[in-house]
Amino acid sequence: MRYFSFALIGTMIISFFAIGCGGSGGGLNLFSVEQDIELGRQVSQEINTNPTEFPILPEQSNREVYQYIRGITDKILNSGKVAHKDDFAWEVKIIDDPETLNAFATPGGYIYVYTGLIKFLDSEDELAGVMGHEIAHAAQRHSTQQMTKLYGLQILASVVTGNAEPGMIEQIALGLASLKNSRGHESEADEYSVIYLCGTSYNANGAAGFFRKMEDSSASRPPEFMSTHPNPGNRVADIDAKAQELGCRGTADNRGEYMRIKRLLQ
Repeated sequence: MRYFSFALIGTMIISFFAIGCGGSGGGLNLFSVEQDIELGRQVSQEINTNPTEFPILPEQSNREVYQYIRGITDKILNSGKVAHKDDFAWEVKIIDDPETLNAFATPGGYIYVYTGLIKFLDSEDELAGVMGHEIAHAAQRHSTQQMTKLYGLQILASVVTGNAEPGMIEQIALGLASLKNSRGHESEADEYSVIYLCGTSYNANGAAGFFRKMEDSSASRPPEFMSTHPNPGNRVADIDAKAQELGCRGTADNRGEYMRIKRLLQ
């Protein structure tokens, strides 16, 4: 299987423009929410025109799968806990790459889920947990700080204002593969995943199922967003502890329906 950290063109682009907007990121955010939205729109356009790196699953022949994944997204957004719920696009696309276990969200809430991740997981609450994690990176605007360190404020400002040199957006999008979220951002996204799911009928610690399965798998190398941050065992414990702290009572895993949707991707 192929693992790489396009977990967040969003989590990293979002870390870029949020030189801190509360949470563990801290610091000053020099970019407005409107600029996050514009940056996300531009990156989304680049992804849509780059089928080699991002082969989008055709929606016309996969309507039921798209409806299902968007339904999960809607449940998370309707939890009442997601920042910028009414500001960001929160559009969902599926990337047809069965070898990649990943998902990411760009600034402004463009969400991408890989078919490899969908096939790897065993239940809807597990996927909801991972999606909640990625939505949190976007909602908390984590990527801004990361991008600022790498590219500098002047270059990022030119991107947001539309004055970037030709190809700059594409370079930034592809360059996000090598970026790493901070330990604090990863922990915060895990925490928010629980907070979001606690407001639904799902098992609020759904994301822990992903980390448990990764620990048990024979994969030679984990995704970047796992290998460079708190180890899976610690993250499972922290996620479970947060769900207990909040007194979350959801139990739904919708395993049967999830397996049916997985079969549609065969």
